[in-house]
Amino acid sequence: MTTGITLEPSVRLASTLVTVTGELDLTGYGFLRDGLLKIAADGPPGLIADIDGLHIGELSPAAVFPLVARRLGTWPGIPFSLVTRQPAHLDTFHRSGIDRFVAVHAGVETAEQRQAIPIRRCAQRVFGRTDSATKLARAFLRDRTTDWDVPDLSYDGTLIVGELVGNALQHTTSSPEVRLDLRRGLLTVAVADDSPQPATLLERTDLRDPGLGLRIIAQTAQAWGSSRRWSGGKVVWATLISARQP
Repeated sequence: MTTGITLEPSVRLASTLVTVTGELDLTGYGFLRDGLLKIAADGPPGLIADIDGLHIGELSPAAVFPLVARRLGTWPGIPFSLVTRQPAHLDTFHRSGIDRFVAVHAGVETAEQRQAIPIRRCAQRVFGRTDSATKLARAFLRDRTTDWDVPDLSYDGTLIVGELVGNALQHTTSSPEVRLDLRRGLLTVAVADDSPQPATLLERTDLRDPGLGLRIIAQTAQAWGSSRRWSGGKVVWATLISARQP
């Protein structure tokens, strides 16, 4: 379906800026939501949407912005802000209460300065399509949880990263890219591949049926999901909380 919305992402030092133009109506709701989530899946430290050139009518589904902020708070755990200088936008956000859930600023620099980006530790590595990839990914996670002083996450983390890397090797032709991120005791284990096919949790009636790995992840992680990337492919991710962090 054709929409009247255009998204133009640009990478900055402290964020990814998305310039949004066009007209927001029901036909563009899904495109705007999914586009912002796909851009965030590429792992920027923060996401800012400049909507100064976006027309938002009285009946427009502007609640898309709190939804995006809530999703990004779960994963990848980055802040989301809006930039606009349009009085009509500010009035709509205030009357509908949207500005209580999403920070709204007059400029990009101000938005970056105000974004409360949690202290984070990140590590990333691409593993070749070899028989040892899963073992190496587990060792990579074990080393990082030791370095980051969250050894209580090592067992579940290695279980999750092994399943995600194994799935990428089995179901795609990609070299799996592992991203680990620790923010305030929340560890994200994410594996990116070049396939847009989402990871889906299937009902299994037999232990020999495929899908056991994702079920193990769903039962182990606090949350998990599959997110398409703006740059192509997808990221399958899971989060764990450390008891050692505040």
